[in-house]
Amino acid sequence: MTKQREIISLCVAGTHSGAGKTTLTLGLLAAFKKRGYKVQPFKCGPDYLDPGHHQAACGVLSRNLDTWMMGKAAVLESFSRALIGHDIAVVEGVMGLFDGASATTLSGSTAEVALLLELPVILVVDARSMARSIAALVKGFVDFEPGLKIAGVIANNIGSDRHREILEQALTAAELPPLVGALPRGVVPSLAERHLGLVTADQKRDADIYQRLGEVVEEYLDLDLLARKCRRQFPKLPLDSENPEWLTRPASARKAGLCKVRLGVAKDQAFHFYYADNLDFLRRAGIELIEFSPLSESDLPKDLQGIYLGGGYPELFAEELSANFKMRQAIADFAENDGAIYAECGGLMYLSQKLLDQEGKEWAMSGVLPLSTRMEKRRHRLGYVEVESFTDGLFGKTGTAWRGHEFHWSSPDLEPAFPQAPLRYRRPGESEWLAAGYCRGRVMGTYIHAHFGSNRELAANWAAFLRG
Repeated sequence: MTKQREIISLCVAGTHSGAGKTTLTLGLLAAFKKRGYKVQPFKCGPDYLDPGHHQAACGVLSRNLDTWMMGKAAVLESFSRALIGHDIAVVEGVMGLFDGASATTLSGSTAEVALLLELPVILVVDARSMARSIAALVKGFVDFEPGLKIAGVIANNIGSDRHREILEQALTAAELPPLVGALPRGVVPSLAERHLGLVTADQKRDADIYQRLGEVVEEYLDLDLLARKCRRQFPKLPLDSENPEWLTRPASARKAGLCKVRLGVAKDQAFHFYYADNLDFLRRAGIELIEFSPLSESDLPKDLQGIYLGGGYPELFAEELSANFKMRQAIADFAENDGAIYAECGGLMYLSQKLLDQEGKEWAMSGVLPLSTRMEKRRHRLGYVEVESFTDGLFGKTGTAWRGHEFHWSSPDLEPAFPQAPLRYRRPGESEWLAAGYCRGRVMGTYIHAHFGSNRELAANWAAFLRG
């Protein structure tokens, strides 16, 4: 009998936001890669920025795992499919271990993902000025949710070797998971931040930081102990329990001649917020994705049936986007000629008449939608949403439902009688439906970032709509 191969899988979780999850995850990715492991990174929650840093640190595309937004089946599929060909999974948590979409359940939390995927948890504790209290804190996390396995503890921001010994003794005496590492204050290099979170990953710019993080992890963590605690048999997870042919659909779609839909996807420093799984869903539906840059290119790719303008940082590149008149005109002409355009968040800002930055400067955008957007001094909206179509359109027939999230610092200034998109949304736990976007002909813009894992029909609906 062939022995089932083993894998190291772990979830880096924190007691709270800011405990040090991201820098430790990046260090682990870099260190394990240097040791020769085939590393696959993941990120719990809807965040776009951390996965970009994961990829830059280890060279492998990171994927989001969000049980509330994607649903458990899609999380299982994404995890198991991505692990093929790899021998270690490093999953970065979101917020605190038990924080998510609900104050009373595990919904959308790191803990829910860890339980679903049977992941050992490495708990990161900010141990600054802490001694025996670390045992009380860790015991609360260990006992809070039955079935969740906390395999080890990393103490961040310790003051000395003696401090580390005290923390280690406290955990050992209380028969709690072992201390697998302790990082002194000041040894972890910082990643730059801006209003949406970390500055977008740049492998060339940040290569030295990733290398240093890997060195810090090698020096201050017991990676051999961590690997032993987190080794298990390769998970036998369903690739797709509802549709076993899902993974073969790209080939069958090609044979059926359905790969004729060409979708232009804006991809550059201004527009790069896309879920990797969303793009995979579109490809499996027979859509060819053609990347282009609104920043640096002067025209659209040829023979497009549609354009997908994702989120990003158009406000930081407003001058360059505005100066690229030829691309702005190409987008406007595409829309005028009945081309289909879908824009999310930053993409919506680019479709507007003008963008007002935080200094009050106005920058001309593509002028497709009769609105302007302005950057606020504080975050305008952050949270999960449920969305529904109330007429037939890009996302499907009336009543088609899915999930997503909002995260933006801008707000729209609308012209009178502005046409609303045929979508409505509501926040979790609320009954009131709100307008979810804006439209003009076959152009739709919204602040909502959709996840296609929440409804398997969305990608196919897009393909049907784009084919006309």
